[in-house]
Amino acid sequence: MALQSRPWRLSFYVDGRGRNPVREYLDGLPLAERVDVEETMKLLREFGVLLRMPHARPITGHAPLWELRPGAQRVLYFAYTGRQFVLLHTFRKQGNKTPIQEIRLAEKRLAEFLEEHDESTD
Repeated sequence: MALQSRPWRLSFYVDGRGRNPVREYLDGLPLAERVDVEETMKLLREFGVLLRMPHARPITGHAPLWELRPGAQRVLYFAYTGRQFVLLHTFRKQGNKTPIQEIRLAEKRLAEFLEEHDESTD
């Protein structure tokens, strides 16, 4: 896997009330799990769209969503303009498949993010 010329930026989804649900979730994790997530996020910054299994994979049938896979934690995100990823949702995976309600929440946040950012460019 070749390194990108400059690192990607990671941004966190912020809802209409100014809450940052991904950061709040991560801040509530035990230290060891938070470190695992942060280490995997460093890989995402470094390798960008080239990062693949076992660390990241696309969510099949739900483009443009991707899943970051640090241990039992999952972070759903997408690539945005300017070498930027937006982290939309995070949860603890407990089964073989990513639960559809987790994907739907990430899709809702993705739509809200794009709507807000499209309006700001008008």
